[in-house]
Amino acid sequence: MMDRHLKELLNDQFNKELYSAYLYMDFADYYHARGLHGFGNWYDVQVQEERDHAMLIRAWMLKCGETIELLPIAKPDKTITGNADPLHFALAHEQYVTGLIHTLHAAAEAAGDADTAAFLNWFVNEQVEEEENATTMITHYDRAVAADSLELLDITLKHRRWKAPSLTVDVY
Repeated sequence: MMDRHLKELLNDQFNKELYSAYLYMDFADYYHARGLHGFGNWYDVQVQEERDHAMLIRAWMLKCGETIELLPIAKPDKTITGNADPLHFALAHEQYVTGLIHTLHAAAEAAGDADTAAFLNWFVNEQVEEEENATTMITHYDRAVAADSLELLDITLKHRRWKAPSLTVDVY
């Protein structure tokens, strides 16, 4: 049986991953509505990744004999006033999620749950990539604006495709 506090944190993280998908869907819709379909595609892929993260947590909980409590998913609360806003909001959000993942990992270690800590190592590494991607997007955007080549960057971003996560959890 999983430590109660750890179970609650994992359940909360499941919900926050779905919120992340909502947030990124909001960003994708913002860009698509402005004809920046490459940027929209970038965040459409992010939606899929966040959904995958939630499903991995759910699978882990099931594997451990636990269940997920389905909680309401909050509506994104960001007010976007310009094309760079979602990029900066995404970086801040990924930094926030990194903190949550580190808290989860520490809770698994404190509970003596080495298996869950090992499972969460993938998420720790994933957050390094997520923050790097968000930072790189800001850099590329700033360079494209400075060079008056935002359309070229947008075209490039249309080619991003979803890839299944490298982590799998066999429930059965």
